[in-house]
Amino acid sequence: MKITLLNGRTCDYQAYCGFSLKVVNSSRAKRLTLRIDEKQHVPVLTIPKRCAQKKVKEFLDTNHDWVVNMMARLPEVTKFTDSSEVSFFGHNYIIRHNKANRITEFSGDVLKVSGDEEFLHRRVKDYLKEQSLKILSEMTVDIAGKIAGKVKSVTIKDTRSRWGSCSTSGHINYNWRICMAPKEVINYLVCHEVAHLVHPNHSADFWNCVEQLCPDYKETRRWLKNHGKSLYKYI
Repeated sequence: MKITLLNGRTCDYQAYCGFSLKVVNSSRAKRLTLRIDEKQHVPVLTIPKRCAQKKVKEFLDTNHDWVVNMMARLPEVTKFTDSSEVSFFGHNYIIRHNKANRITEFSGDVLKVSGDEEFLHRRVKDYLKEQSLKILSEMTVDIAGKIAGKVKSVTIKDTRSRWGSCSTSGHINYNWRICMAPKEVINYLVCHEVAHLVHPNHSADFWNCVEQLCPDYKETRRWLKNHGKSLYKYI
C-alpha cells in the first residue's frame, strides 16, 4: 500500500491488518489519529501536515491490535434480500419480491417489494427511510409538545455513527437505521433529541428531562450502546 502524505511523498505499507485503509491528509489535524468508519467498515487514518513517513508507519504498527479488535466487533455487512426478515418499529416483516408489484409497501406481516430484483436492497432501504420520516416526524412533534419544545424540521440521514442530533435552531436528524431497533429504543432516541430542544447539552437538567419523557431511558440507552452496532450490517 502506498500512503501519500500531504507533502506529496509516499509511505510504503502493506494492506493494513488485512483491511483497506482509508487515508485522510489534513492540514488542520494536530496529530495522527485512527478511527473506525462503521458505515464503510474501514479503518481511517488521519495524517497531519509535515508528518514523517517513519512516524506514520510506527503509529500504524502501534495501533495494529486495536484496529483488529475494533474491526472484529463490527457486524458482517449484508443486504436486504427476498425472504429475509426486517424489523421496523418493533414489528418483524418478511421481504417478498415480485417484479409485478406496482409499489413497495407493508401488507400484514409482509414487505412487498416491486421492480427488478437487483435493486431490491435499495428499494427496501429507500422505503424504510420514507416511512421512518413520517413516523419519526409525528413522534417528534408529539413528544416535543409535552415540554413545549419547538421542532423546526425532522430529517432522516445515513450517518456514520450518530443516532440522532438536534441543532439549537430546532432541526432534528435521525439515523435511518434506528427504525430497525426495538420500539422502546426508538422512543428513547426521540425523547433524547427532543430534550435537546430545551437543554442543548448533557447536563443534569437534560437527563432529568429525558427521564420525564422516557422513565426507562437507562435501559433503552444501554440497548443502543450494546446492540446498536448490529444495525450497521445494512449499508
